[in-house]
Amino acid sequence: MYKEVTSMIILSTVWGTTPAQESPSGILKLEGIETPVAAVKPHIRSIHNDRVIDNYYWMNDFFKKGPDSDLVIEYLKKENDYTNMVMEPTADLQKQLFNEMKARIKEKDESVPYLKNGYYYYSRTEEGQQYFKFCRKKGNLAAPEEVLLDVDKMAEGYAYYAATGFSISPDNNLMAFAVDTVSRREYTIFIKNLISGEIYKDEISKTSGSSTWANDNKTLFYTAKNPITLLSEKINRHTLGADAITDITVYHEHDNTNYIAVGKSKNGQYIFIQSEGTLSSEIYYLKADDANGTFQSFQARREDVLYHVTALEDRFLIVTNDEAKNFKIMQCPLAKTNKENWTVFIPHREDVLINEIDEFKDFLVISERKNGLTQLAVRNLKDEQQHYLNFGEVAYTVYPSTNLEYNTEKLRYGYTSLVTPSSTFEYDMNSKVKSLLKQQEVLGGYHTQEYITERIFAKAQDGTQIPISIVYKKGIKKDGSAPLLLYAYGSYGASMDPTFSSTRLSLLDRGFIYAIAHIRGGEEMGRQWYEDGKMMKKMNTFTDFIDCGQFLINQKYTSLGHLYAQGGSAGGLLMGAVANLAPQLWNGIIAQVPFVDVVNTMLDDTIPLTTNEYDEWGNPNNKEAYFYMKSYSPYENIQQKSYPNMLVTTGLHDSQVQYFEPAKWIAKLRTMKTDKHILLLKTDMEYGHGGASGRFDYLKDVALNYSFLFTLEHIEK
Repeated sequence: MYKEVTSMIILSTVWGTTPAQESPSGILKLEGIETPVAAVKPHIRSIHNDRVIDNYYWMNDFFKKGPDSDLVIEYLKKENDYTNMVMEPTADLQKQLFNEMKARIKEKDESVPYLKNGYYYYSRTEEGQQYFKFCRKKGNLAAPEEVLLDVDKMAEGYAYYAATGFSISPDNNLMAFAVDTVSRREYTIFIKNLISGEIYKDEISKTSGSSTWANDNKTLFYTAKNPITLLSEKINRHTLGADAITDITVYHEHDNTNYIAVGKSKNGQYIFIQSEGTLSSEIYYLKADDANGTFQSFQARREDVLYHVTALEDRFLIVTNDEAKNFKIMQCPLAKTNKENWTVFIPHREDVLINEIDEFKDFLVISERKNGLTQLAVRNLKDEQQHYLNFGEVAYTVYPSTNLEYNTEKLRYGYTSLVTPSSTFEYDMNSKVKSLLKQQEVLGGYHTQEYITERIFAKAQDGTQIPISIVYKKGIKKDGSAPLLLYAYGSYGASMDPTFSSTRLSLLDRGFIYAIAHIRGGEEMGRQWYEDGKMMKKMNTFTDFIDCGQFLINQKYTSLGHLYAQGGSAGGLLMGAVANLAPQLWNGIIAQVPFVDVVNTMLDDTIPLTTNEYDEWGNPNNKEAYFYMKSYSPYENIQQKSYPNMLVTTGLHDSQVQYFEPAKWIAKLRTMKTDKHILLLKTDMEYGHGGASGRFDYLKDVALNYSFLFTLEHIEK
């Protein structure tokens, strides 16, 4: 352990030889405001002959319903009061930013309608309302509107309200939908008769929210969650009108490292159960006409092999990484699904990652990733000819949109970039003609040509080239004087593709440069990119980010004292790690719902989702994994030294990263740091991992974040 800690101390001196300036906090005043002090209650962790004293372990008690629950709430409120007092001088600026960002949003709006089984479905929003109405029209868009759910009305009286999982029965008469009023991603499913408007007494609690109808219009399959760990453990079968207590379990997942889900093939012929972990998966299938039948394994799970299945009229297609790092597409007969019957449909390519496929009767759309960019390939299933769509920007994001109709030649796809508002196109796969159906409208005037986007590469310590996507307003000088906000995630193989944000304009218009570091741990550059940033290679994620920051300084996009970092959830782990490794590089850090107490969380399998994460971080019950994890876990590696200005946010009801992780982190930082920089913790006492549910409420959080940054840059309006 001495070597590991020492290596971190060495790392913290590698990037930059000049410490960031002790920047004044602008209009913020810390003098005279009492800093919260958390109670110290030593708890000993002893494992692998390693004894660690954790003074703030008691903060778990609200989650555990322990004796110190009230003390936890008291401490979180004190931190909130402190944050409010420190940020009080920015109240007018926060209000200005909120109104500015809200004014760009078209309040009365409507999504692009999509066709499903004879009906056009869409959602629409109304002026002054936080939520939406889910609607449909029969046959054509001139038909009378049916409001299926008025979520604005349903959400009245709730601080948080999420309605999701809209599932229409094959006869179009019933709709299952799910509601979460706590923000822990634990949903209750309801069923509504769309003819009479009646909501049935059927009420299915503690689910993942999604559900799938069998073809008999009375049988519903759904994913049930463990109420303690929130793991998806069972697929249950519900019969319309029955008490949910009597629902039949058709599949029980005994591997607590896997997630499970249930869905239906686009052609309506099969119901699939997907069981998948980080490294392996298994699929079970059932004909949708046989609601009470027994699910059959498509192919037994194998170590280090992932696969996904798509049903066509005459065969199954299988996307798999079996002897194919970046995945390949196989095919097999409908009646012979075992691996020995698979043949190659599209072979593996070293330079192309296959993400997913979208099936149609005569076409297949393949979502790929090459050299860090997304692309769409259209393949004609009749003549096997294939072509790619062209987009013409250096950094962009493209993806299949809502394509629920199987027998169509029209593809819906979404397109966006750092300068192009979110757009929905329809593409005729025969004629190769595309048409723009809708582009996000930015009220108040937005002109793409006023902003510049770039894609550059930073060289990591080991020579790896790390892509960076950048956007800034025309006129910004690359002389080091501009402030820059660097964002990244870097975990779970999740790619942080460049997308447009109307709220970000408030940052860019005040002179900030915004950059996304596509670091290892994501999957931007292929599957190996992900594998080189997980488990025992996790340190690459953190050093990549630091190298990107240093590169941006060297290239004079910004300079020491003007570089800022932001990340959330696993990206919050990144923030905590780089604060320890290279604190002098950042003038400020925004860590949102940060996963910062890695070792303690991964040792506690009663915490939601812990066991699902073993293949991402490692299992600390294994000695090697424990000490490697301990070498980078932010909470474990706080030292007596200067740290950047920091704003940390969390939610009391967060099911993904529990509130106590950032709370403990902040408490320990307060006792260890040697600087006078700002350190703030804001806990939302009513929300969870995703923040506020209303379409405007989240802007208050953005306004707080931007006010924090602007104050450090002495930008007062």
